[in-house]
Amino acid sequence: MNDEELRQLEQDKAAAQRLADAMRRIIARLVVVRPPADQVDRAAEAANAFADSLEDLPQRSKSWEISEAGLQPRDFVNHSPISGMANPIAPPVKMWIVDDGPGEYHMEGSCTFGPAYEGPPGHCHGGFVAAMFDELLGFVQLAPGFTAFLHVDYRRPTPLNRELSLRGWIESVEGRKRTIRGTCHLDGTLISEAHGLFIAPRPDKDYLGMFGEPTGGTQ
Repeated sequence: MNDEELRQLEQDKAAAQRLADAMRRIIARLVVVRPPADQVDRAAEAANAFADSLEDLPQRSKSWEISEAGLQPRDFVNHSPISGMANPIAPPVKMWIVDDGPGEYHMEGSCTFGPAYEGPPGHCHGGFVAAMFDELLGFVQLAPGFTAFLHVDYRRPTPLNRELSLRGWIESVEGRKRTIRGTCHLDGTLISEAHGLFIAPRPDKDYLGMFGEPTGGTQ
């Protein structure tokens, strides 16, 4: 990829994120406002017109183009439904790698759940907390891997509109099995934690083949 293609890719990515941010604002407002019916009708007409304008745009050619599992090491996919900056349904969860020395690292992150994610009044739905941990622990692998199980301990309710601090790390590796742990803190207080078992793909199975394009081997 040459410099011009890279610049275009960055421009496309930035534009997609701006659009997703605007859509996140709309989603957040829709769940809290109660306007009169005539205003809702006008807004619906405008939304339908915008949706119609998207129909003629090119679509991705393969489902795995937006796979959240990470097709390449350290590839934080832009369209993940949990962490994708260009996906308007993502909170999003933001994550980064912290190097702990030669060959050692852990993951840290942050997330703020808005009103669209409300479960108990003023607090996040527990299912989104679990999805947050699934994303965090999955990315800790820095490689393809599938969730075998995920256990979440909800220590305290997770408030809306507050920045949460995340941390994830690999506890152990045994063959294709990876045991991973994570925590979520609010202002230094532990409010939830999780551990999960993730399974790496078989070495004789092409990763993309698992998405409908078999290339040999068994899952």
